[in-house]
Amino acid sequence: MNKLLILIRGELVRLTKYHVTTVSFLVALVWFLLLFFIDDQDLLMQMLPFVIIIDATMMSIIFIGSVMFFEKTEQTFSTLLVTPVTNEQLILSKAIANTIHTMFSSSLILLVFFFVKDVDIAWHFMIPALALSVFMHSLLGFVFSFHSKDFTTLLVNVMIYAFVITIPVILHYFNFILKADIWDTLLLIVPTQASIKIIEAGFNQTLDYQMLISAIVLLLYTILGYFFYVKPKFKEYAVKQSGV
Repeated sequence: MNKLLILIRGELVRLTKYHVTTVSFLVALVWFLLLFFIDDQDLLMQMLPFVIIIDATMMSIIFIGSVMFFEKTEQTFSTLLVTPVTNEQLILSKAIANTIHTMFSSSLILLVFFFVKDVDIAWHFMIPALALSVFMHSLLGFVFSFHSKDFTTLLVNVMIYAFVITIPVILHYFNFILKADIWDTLLLIVPTQASIKIIEAGFNQTLDYQMLISAIVLLLYTILGYFFYVKPKFKEYAVKQSGV
C-alpha cells in the first residue's frame, strides 16, 4: 500500500511536470466561461452534465495517453521494469492519479455553479459517479495507448472512437437521434451512455433502474478490462517500449 501511495504521488507530480494538470485546468476554465453566461436555467442544466461527461470520459482517455507517450519518449519503462513495484501498482497508480486530478477539475466547475448559479447537486451521488466514470475511461486510455504508435495516432484513434461511439450517444442525449425511449436502455452498453446516466443521478438526485444498470456496466468494464486486457497487455507493452 505504501508503494502504491508513493507511486500515486509520483504520478500526480508527473502530471504537473508534463503540464497535463495545467491543460486540465485550462479546459475547465474554457468550460466554465462557456457555461457561466448561459442565463436559461433549463439550457444550463442540459449543458452542465454534458461538460462533466466529456471531462470524465474523453479527456480521461487523452490524459492517460499523453502520460504514457511522454514516458515512452523519456524511455522510463526500462527503469520501471527493474524497480520493486508490480505492474498492478504501476497501472493503478496512473489510473488513480488521473482520476484524482480529473475529478478535482470537474469538481471545481461543479462547485462554482453550485454556489453561484444555485445548481442542485447530490454530492453523495456525484462523487462516486465521477470516480467510477473517470477510472473506467482511464483504463480505456491504456487500451488506446497499447495500440497507438505515437500520440498523434492515439488522438486519431480517439477521434474515430468519438465519431463511432460517443457522438451518437451525445446526439441521443440532446434528443437529435434515436429518440425512442428504448434507446435509453439499449445504449447503456456503451460506456459513455452509462457514464451519462450515473452522472445525471448526481443532478437529478434520484436512483432508477437505468442508473443501477449503468453502474453495474461500468464496474464490469472496469474489472474485466483490467484483469483480462490492461494488466496482461501492460507487461508486453512495457517490455516492448523498454527495448528489452
